Amino acid sequence: MVSFSRRSKFLLATSATLFLASCGADDVASPGAGSLPITIVQPAPTPTPTGTPTPTALTNAQIALATTQSGVTVTADEQVAILNAGQNNNLQGFGSTLSGVYPVSGASLATASNPQTVLGNTSFIQNTSFVGALSGPNDAAFSGWTCSSTAASFLNSSNCTAVPSIGSGTPAASCPTGLTDDGVNSSTAPTFRYCRLPQIITADLTLAKIPGLVYRFRGQTEVGDVSSATGVTLTIAPGVVLAADSSEATNDLLLVNRGSRLNAVGTADAPIIFTAQQNLANNGVSDATQGLWGGVILLGRAPTAVCAAGTGPNDANGSSATCQQAIEGVTGRFYGGSNQADSSGTLQYVQIRYTGIAISEGNELQGLTLGGTGSGTTIDHVQSHNSSDDGVEIFGGATNLKYFVVTGADDDGFDVDNGWRGFMQFIIAAQKASGSTADSFATEIDSNGAEDLLPRTYGRYANFTFIQTNSAPAAIRLRGGADFAFVNGVVKSAAGAACVNIIAGAGDGATRTTIRAADSALQDVGPPTFNSVYFQCQGR
Repeated sequence: MVSFSRRSKFLLATSATLFLASCGADDVASPGAGSLPITIVQPAPTPTPTGTPTPTALTNAQIALATTQSGVTVTADEQVAILNAGQNNNLQGFGSTLSGVYPVSGASLATASNPQTVLGNTSFIQNTSFVGALSGPNDAAFSGWTCSSTAASFLNSSNCTAVPSIGSGTPAASCPTGLTDDGVNSSTAPTFRYCRLPQIITADLTLAKIPGLVYRFRGQTEVGDVSSATGVTLTIAPGVVLAADSSEATNDLLLVNRGSRLNAVGTADAPIIFTAQQNLANNGVSDATQGLWGGVILLGRAPTAVCAAGTGPNDANGSSATCQQAIEGVTGRFYGGSNQADSSGTLQYVQIRYTGIAISEGNELQGLTLGGTGSGTTIDHVQSHNSSDDGVEIFGGATNLKYFVVTGADDDGFDVDNGWRGFMQFIIAAQKASGSTADSFATEIDSNGAEDLLPRTYGRYANFTFIQTNSAPAAIRLRGGADFAFVNGVVKSAAGAACVNIIAGAGDGATRTTIRAADSALQDVGPPTFNSVYFQCQGR
C-alpha cells in the first residue's frame, strides 16, 4: 500500500508536468540548455522640468505712458531710455515675486545700489543691500505700529477696522484741566470718557495716556493762534487715541499753525492713533471706510515756490521774506517763509485713519498735509490709512520722511509739489484695490504747472515699494520740471497700467522741462534718474 505522503508527492509532480506541458514545454523532466522568455517593461523617463515660461517682453508703451501737456510730449521710448540709462534696473519683472508688500524670499529683486552714494546724503539716508522698503518676508520694520487691511497686511499688526486700545473698559473718572467733559460713550463695549480739546489751543498742552479716555476734537481745531507771534506746543503721549467728532456736521481736522508744534511721539508697541469716532465702536468702520474727517495739517516757515498774490517771488535759496501761500482745505491759513530748518514738531509711531474731504475741485484735505515745514520737522514711522484723497501731500518746505506707509488712499499715495526739496526712505504706497479716482498714482510729483518757479521741486526716494492695485494710468507720475532720483525701489502696477509717466509741460526738443540737461541758472540738475529699481508692470 502506497503511503499518503508518497501519493501526495506523486500527484503534485504529475500536476506540475501537465501544467508546464500546456504552456509549451516539451520535456519538463529535462529542460536542457533552453531558457524561458522574460519580458522587462522599462519605466517611462521622467520629463525634464521646463520652469516657469518667460512671458513676452513688454513694449516701451506698456512700461511708460506718454502724455501730451501743453503740446509737449515725452515719448514712451524716451522715458524707457531714461530708465535704461540707470544701473541695475529690471524693466521686465514678472511672476510671484511679492506677497502683498513683502518679497516672497530674502533675495533682493534687483542688485541694490548704495543710496548714500547715489543720492549724496549720509546723514539721513541709510545704506542697504536690498531694493524696496522691506528686505524679505520676515522684515519686522513695519510690524506692530502699523495697522493691516486688504490694501496691505503687516507682520504682527492689528486690523485697521479694530477698535484702538483705550483701556480696561472702565471710563476715566474725569477729564484733565482745560478739556471739556463730553461724557461717557453710549456703546456697551468698550466704554470710555470723551474729553474734548479746545477749538484753539493757545498754551502748551500735554495729552497723557489715561485708561478709559479718548481725546475728541470738533471742527477746525488749531494749535496756536494764527495771529499770535508766540507759538505753542501740543504734546501727545504714546498710546493716546484721538477721535474726530462725528456727531456734528463741520469738517473735523487738526491744524498746527506756523510757529507752533505738534510733538506726537508714540512707540512701536503703543502708537498714537488719530481716527474717526466711528472707529471706536465694534464694526463701526469697514475696509472701505474713508473720508470721515479732514486729517492733520502742519504749517511751517520753510520756503515755497508758489507765492500768493502780492507776495514773493522766491529764489533758488528760498530767501524771500514775503513769499507765502494759503494751504488747501481751509481758509486764511498760510505756510512759507525763509527758514529751511524750521520745525513744526515731531510725528513718530503715528497712525492717521479714515481721512480726506474734498472741499472743491483741487481743494482737498488728505491724511497728512505738510505746508512749508522745514528740515527740523521729524516725520518717521507714520501710516496714513484710507484717505479719500492723498495719503500725504507736501507743499514746499524741506521735511524728510522715513518709514512712511500709505494704505488704501483713494487718490495719490505720496503727492509732492510747490518746491518741496527733501529725501524719503523706507516708504510704502499700497493703493486702494477698487473705487479709487482715475487719476491716482502711488506718487505724483509736480510743480503746480509752473515749470520754472524757484525753489525747484527736488526729491530723492530710496527703498520704496509702490503697489498700484487700481486702474490708474501709472504708478509714478513725474512732471512740472521737477528734479527726482529713485534708487532701490520696487514698482508693481495693475493690468492695463504702466509703471512710469514722465511729462514735460514746456520747452521743445532738448529743452523740454523735466527731461532737459542740467542748468544751474534754473536750479535744474537734469533728467530724472533710476537706479536699482525692479519694475513689474501691467499686472504681470
